[in-house]
Amino acid sequence: MSDKSTLSLPELEDRIAILRDNIRQLVEQAAAQSGGQDEERNADRIAQQTEELEKLIKERDALAK
Repeated sequence: MSDKSTLSLPELEDRIAILRDNIRQLVEQAAAQSGGQDEERNADRIAQQTEELEKLIKERDALAK
């Protein structure tokens, strides 16, 4: 995602909800799986999704002000 988004506040809210659900699903998958590579891959995916979520929340908060 670029530094400057053209998403509206409702679009940001929708994207945030999607990312939160993605993270929840990834955590559930990680809990169900075992093995070094699986754990590392899941951790990387969760970290990427969390990073994007944090960016969108900051953007949403700035837009809402």
